[in-house]
Amino acid sequence: MRTKNIMIVGVGGQGSLLASKLLGKLLLSRGYDVKVSEVHGMSQRGGSVVTYVRYGQKVYSPIIDKGEADVIVSFELLEAARWTQYLRPNGKIITNTQRINPMPVITGAAQYPSELAEKVKNAGFDIDAIDALSLAEEAGSSKAVNLVLLGLLSNYFEFSDEEWMLAIEQSVPTKFLELNKKAFALGKAER
Repeated sequence: MRTKNIMIVGVGGQGSLLASKLLGKLLLSRGYDVKVSEVHGMSQRGGSVVTYVRYGQKVYSPIIDKGEADVIVSFELLEAARWTQYLRPNGKIITNTQRINPMPVITGAAQYPSELAEKVKNAGFDIDAIDALSLAEEAGSSKAVNLVLLGLLSNYFEFSDEEWMLAIEQSVPTKFLELNKKAFALGKAER
């Protein structure tokens, strides 16, 4: 089996690290060799956060190079566009349509690109864009965007719902379990 590569990208504080750990647990439970690497950057200041999840029979490096990602899961639309050069041909982008203004936009030095999802699609990328923030709020918390996106991602894997639920139970504090399961289900239903 060829090593598979998933990039999880977003802005600090969106829950991308929990998403990568949950995904890593799921893949380990299936017997894959898994490597997870986190690049925090200025995550505590709202900067870019990137996590690499690589899995296969034997994975030697945790790093994903340009043109190697099978899937990019993006918590924010501009982050999806920023990392497209890492996607392999026929790769998939799963993204939240939420817009979080980076510092140049906040200061007025730049403008947030308009119709970004459409531009990414028109550039030839296979993109599945949903309003994960609204679905997370419907589940009970805006902080559940990560589980909404994992729910959507689950449609592209051959893992059972029971396997996903077990990984969620192993990764999420008990008091937030039902909320996160609901967020996952809402994301899964989007496809």
